[in-house]
Amino acid sequence: MSSPSTRRPRKVAVVGVALSDTGRVDDATPYALHAQAARRALADSGLDRSVVDGFGSAGLGTLAPVEVAEYLGLRPTWVDSTTVGGATWEVMAAHAADAIATGHANAVLLVYGSTARADIKAGRRTSNLSFGARGPLQFEVPYGHTLISKYAMAARRHMHQYGTTVEQLAQVAVQARANAAANPDAMFRDPITVDDVLSGPMIADPFTKLHCCIRSDGGCAVLLAAEEYVPDTAKSPVWVLGSGMAVSHTTMSEWEDFTVSPAAVSGRLAFERAGVGPADIDLAEIYDAFTYMTLVTLEDLGFCAKGEGGPFVEKGRLLRTGELPVNTDGGGLSACHPGMRGLFLLVEAVRQLRGEAGAGQVRKPDGRLPSLAVASGTGGWFCSSGTVVLGRA
Repeated sequence: MSSPSTRRPRKVAVVGVALSDTGRVDDATPYALHAQAARRALADSGLDRSVVDGFGSAGLGTLAPVEVAEYLGLRPTWVDSTTVGGATWEVMAAHAADAIATGHANAVLLVYGSTARADIKAGRRTSNLSFGARGPLQFEVPYGHTLISKYAMAARRHMHQYGTTVEQLAQVAVQARANAAANPDAMFRDPITVDDVLSGPMIADPFTKLHCCIRSDGGCAVLLAAEEYVPDTAKSPVWVLGSGMAVSHTTMSEWEDFTVSPAAVSGRLAFERAGVGPADIDLAEIYDAFTYMTLVTLEDLGFCAKGEGGPFVEKGRLLRTGELPVNTDGGGLSACHPGMRGLFLLVEAVRQLRGEAGAGQVRKPDGRLPSLAVASGTGGWFCSSGTVVLGRA
């Protein structure tokens, strides 16, 4: 294939997506899950692995993505190992799209895999209270300020400032579980009620167990490619229309407003660059390690005004049949959350836009497939955000 023209940026499409085995996977290593997801994504694309000249990986190995690329038998000439927590994969996808658009790469494979659940069960790893005790975090770690407690503090501030109720937060978990019921790959599919959420064991006030994401095993992969490869792909392309990223803080004392996440910036940039607005979006895949993440991200992306997230999530709006389907696979609260879940958001968004979600497929009121989706990942304790707008041709 001839070298791409540099006169205009190339259009970039997601041409392959796949999950590895997910949920409870006791007999595989994280490397094996990476490989399984990568093979499946390449098969989904219909392209040969020889076209892959870019690779992104994070969270595994000492020299990620070098170790994972070696395991997969790849020798990329463009690499990315950006690690900003759960937002990693939306940020990486933005980097990959920019690289492809400018001709620095032709096809970039993003892969993630983790056996977080199996490792805990087998005693290969234990829980940790903090990300580390050096740098700015040294001023918080001695007081036992865990990641969960930071989200809980932020949720309490939103409740105090805007009157958001714990029942409204619980609605996020209830609707995520309802969406998971139609997803055969979801780890938990049995329905739950608001009372079920409220009566669970307290983890960090106001979060009971069902306000928090599950711990699972699993991996996934996404292949992005330049427009000239699209005629050779097996599936209809899903185009990367716009992206944005932002970072906020590390220490809670430097977070200016607990009720505003960096998605307020990354979302605005992504929508502006895509030339669309929140009202144009048919479905949203949002990082949901905790129910409050979903609620405040909806506000910050502009789906409702600041402070109105509580009323917005009521009355089934987030269901796949609702006004704004959110986390249509069940999200991290019910489907799968092996660690940095952001890549799963992109996989689900692409499947929905292609019409491949089976019983969980979203439809417009007139029965047509969705045209536009947004995937927004959050990292740390609202420390970072990456947002990607995707569109069907």
